[in-house]
Amino acid sequence: MKQHAFRLTCLAVVLAYTAPGAAQQTPFEITVLEDFDQPWAMAFLPDGRALITEQDGRLALWSADEAAREIAGVPEVSYGGQGGFGDVVLHPQFSENRLLYLSYAESGSRELSGAAVARAQLDLAALRLDDLEVIWRQVPKVTGRGHFGHRIAFDAEGYLWISSGERQKFDPSQDMTSNLGKVLRLHDDGSVPSDNPFVGGDPVTAQIWSLGHRNPLGLAFDGAGQLWNVEMGPAGGDELNRVERGANYGYPIVSNGDHYGGGDIPDHDTRPEFAAPAVFWNPVISPSSLLFYDGDEFPQWRGSAFIGGLSSQSLVRVEFTGERAAEAQRFAMGERIRAVVQGPDGALWLLEDGRRGGRGRLLHLTRGQ
Repeated sequence: MKQHAFRLTCLAVVLAYTAPGAAQQTPFEITVLEDFDQPWAMAFLPDGRALITEQDGRLALWSADEAAREIAGVPEVSYGGQGGFGDVVLHPQFSENRLLYLSYAESGSRELSGAAVARAQLDLAALRLDDLEVIWRQVPKVTGRGHFGHRIAFDAEGYLWISSGERQKFDPSQDMTSNLGKVLRLHDDGSVPSDNPFVGGDPVTAQIWSLGHRNPLGLAFDGAGQLWNVEMGPAGGDELNRVERGANYGYPIVSNGDHYGGGDIPDHDTRPEFAAPAVFWNPVISPSSLLFYDGDEFPQWRGSAFIGGLSSQSLVRVEFTGERAAEAQRFAMGERIRAVVQGPDGALWLLEDGRRGGRGRLLHLTRGQ
């Protein structure tokens, strides 16, 4: 993890938005702070430092005034393909209990793997995690190294939410005895709330809040407390979804994309019993992360959602008008964007993916001059 201290000033002014897919030059002043090995997620600590996961299994403590240091005691991850270290999120009462939550791919028997979520106490003085405990696992573990999902979020009431990909197996998204291809709602210790929509039968089924998802890589609450997710479609059909209690989003029965081999998948409008996306993209943006912005650095964008784009190498802004949502701007970043986070300073902080033959940079985006 190398330290950099140079500044990129983008002189271009954003022009009037023309059409979805037309990437604009950034109106930001971009400071490149440090680079990492395939960084995946970032969480700010109360003191302004941040935790950053690297996909091959390291957890870094980043500070503005010194090189990043490694945190010991992390779980063993199954690294390869899309698998490895994933999300990092602080408990809502982190200042009192020092608990943080980590998602990652873990190995099983016979070359099987699945996502897991663990919680642990962070000892900053000793740079280590203590009392690591796995509180959730994908069921079942399967072959392959794709579509883990495993984003984590807490709501205002302290419930823990997890997005779970369908592991490129299609049918588990509709299988109510599996938690693949689902959004899950749990207590902070991994137990199931008694008012979940499918409580009363199988314990895995009881975790489910919504189903019919493919590879949900962004999970965030808007200012009104509504949960949204952004997920990769197949060949076309990336989605931004308003996540509703008990709703079925239709995959793989419906999608606004098609199978990679060219086979047709019926569109959402052919099956109105399935919840349709608020926004979909074709061509795709390859969404990696989701943020609802409420800071002071960019007051004109309060209430907007920002989505990191991988294949699109972009930062996508979505506007909301009542029940309607639409892409408003797309900023060309020149690299695959893995994570977008709002910092305590109200600025936008981005992690590049680092998969294109190099390391992923930590970017600090502020208003241009």
